Amino acid sequence: MIALVPLASIAPPAIDSLLDRAFGLDRRGRTAYRIRAGISALDELSFAALGKEGELLGTIQCWPVELACDNGKAFPLVMVGPVAVEPDRQQEGIGRALMDRMLDAVPGCSSRGCDSLMLVGDPEYYGRFFGFTAERTAEWRLPGPFESHRLLARGPRVPDCAGLLGPRSPRTA
Repeated sequence: MIALVPLASIAPPAIDSLLDRAFGLDRRGRTAYRIRAGISALDELSFAALGKEGELLGTIQCWPVELACDNGKAFPLVMVGPVAVEPDRQQEGIGRALMDRMLDAVPGCSSRGCDSLMLVGDPEYYGRFFGFTAERTAEWRLPGPFESHRLLARGPRVPDCAGLLGPRSPRTA
């Protein structure tokens, strides 16, 4: 049995340690870190999974980002991830429980862009279980290398334009 709690209740060093174990020590060089550079995660959509002894088993973080379209418009979005699970506890449904908890929190989310979620991930998994697709992301650019079929989004206001994804600017926060 796991307990899902707000990520803000977990010490940042414990979160970093889990992320290092789940994604490797080189994780900060990934494109996702460039997208969310200089911003803080959204507390209302970020959660932790704790085991029965209170040990940290997994985390999900969500970030305020924006798509700066080439036509001059900017659209606020929420970037989902990373979804990190303790390596020896993967395949136990912890990541799925974290995603479900985050999606359950979306309707009450007060941040702009909560109706437009995006992530970089496995299209078969995130499409099948959570409704993410690459239908509107084909012309999005990221500040680093990525596989375009893994750039996914869901929500009624996901923009369908060519543009650059990055941290949310103060004007669209």
